[in-house]
Amino acid sequence: MLASKSLGTDFRQSEKQTLFRFSALYILLTVIIISVFSFIYFELQEDLMLQQKKPTLQTYSKELIEDLKQLHVNFDKTQIYPRSDKFDSAIFDNEKKLIFSSVATKLRLDKILYLENGVIHLVNIPESYYLGAKYIIVKVKDDEAWLARTKKEIVIFGAITFLFMLVIGYILLRLFLKPMRDAITLLDEFIKDTTHELNTPVSTIVANIEMIDKSSLDEKLLKKIERIDIGAKTISNIYQDLTYLTLGSEIVSNNEDIDIEQLALERVEYFTSLALAKKVKISSNIIEKTSLTADKFKISKLLDNLLSNAIKYNKVGGEIVVSVESKGFSVEDSGIGIAQDDISKIKERYKRFNKSSGGFGIGLSIVSSIAQEYNLKIDITSQERVGTKVSISW
Repeated sequence: MLASKSLGTDFRQSEKQTLFRFSALYILLTVIIISVFSFIYFELQEDLMLQQKKPTLQTYSKELIEDLKQLHVNFDKTQIYPRSDKFDSAIFDNEKKLIFSSVATKLRLDKILYLENGVIHLVNIPESYYLGAKYIIVKVKDDEAWLARTKKEIVIFGAITFLFMLVIGYILLRLFLKPMRDAITLLDEFIKDTTHELNTPVSTIVANIEMIDKSSLDEKLLKKIERIDIGAKTISNIYQDLTYLTLGSEIVSNNEDIDIEQLALERVEYFTSLALAKKVKISSNIIEKTSLTADKFKISKLLDNLLSNAIKYNKVGGEIVVSVESKGFSVEDSGIGIAQDDISKIKERYKRFNKSSGGFGIGLSIVSSIAQEYNLKIDITSQERVGTKVSISW
């Protein structure tokens, strides 16, 4: 079974959500920072490799220029373009049109030294236009030893940095959340202690009012007693809600066969004085007898919250009907109703759509929690300015 959640549990869940969101953002920023530095490091290593290869390519370029010079002088004797086993080459005229290339690949002249498709290119401009060549390109295949080494370094240092940043982030987050966690713990303990201290006086007031023989009282005193009765029952309901919220996970369920008809009649009688104070008529409609195996306190709390909401959000002179039928019961009122878009959100804790009336917005949250524990189905139908019907079935 799913246990109900206390206020402390809600706060701890909020803390976990904060931790998760902060961690997700922190990890994302960490990954972005590591990626940026990894890219910069990669570019630097590539540039370093090119600078190390540059002297060799310049030597090859001089060899090619010398061979082109000899070919230019002896062009009438030989017309064979100079080639080498050490490098590939190409020559372009002053309009950057290709004159000849030892390999059929696309070449660029916008950079002097660059790496492209695993090949290192050096662009040189000879002093003389031998064979009409203004641009000379010398190319050698990259052995990619630097690339494997750089990737390995990025992975190792990236992983170390990532783990280090996670540890730092976790420490900082725990430090930042400590004041809030201490305040939440203090508030949770304060609510528990307060609700515990309320138990005795509230129970005493309600019990003594019930023992008073109201038939012997005059009308003026009877009205005063009824006001005290209404106030005591209101405080009692708030106390029970707070008890359920703060101690819900600690309350042990004592499941038994509950006569829903009898329970409904008891709760209707209990809320009659509260309903009359708002000039609301409350009645029961027993269509068919039924029973449910559950904890009687929790099912009573579920029904109490439905009745309490039906009274709070009813109109003066309105009506409430508690119906019991096979495999379920319902509470229907003639109150202000709920907008269709808000019905799906009404079970959220502290959610209120009418600020002028009602309580703390925890009633249907408690109903939902208890229903979830016992696999009860909640069906809410409502129409604004007409009324609301909440049905519980199993």
